[in-house]
Amino acid sequence: MSTFDDRERQFEAKYSHDQDLQFKVQVRRNRLLGQWAAERMQLTGDASDAYAKEVVSSDFDKPGDEDVLQKVLADLNAKGVNVDARDVRIKMNELLAVAKKQIMEA
Repeated sequence: MSTFDDRERQFEAKYSHDQDLQFKVQVRRNRLLGQWAAERMQLTGDASDAYAKEVVSSDFDKPGDEDVLQKVLADLNAKGVNVDARDVRIKMNELLAVAKKQIMEA
């Protein structure tokens, strides 16, 4: 076993760990975004939790954040909440930092 093989395995393990961490942060951010949107739509209790789960699962439709953004924006506008894509993007960025902090502290 060479030093190169050891370093390669370490790099692969770190990459895998980083990808897992990034996935957890994205899921947490989407859940927090769903809770924020649910509050704006005056959903409470089980309805709020169910909506947050819908937002999380919407991220698996396409790569990137656009599917989550479009879902939340469409749902908020359908309920008469006056927001635009910029507002939702700003909230997504704020919640990404919150989610990262929560995951790192867990």
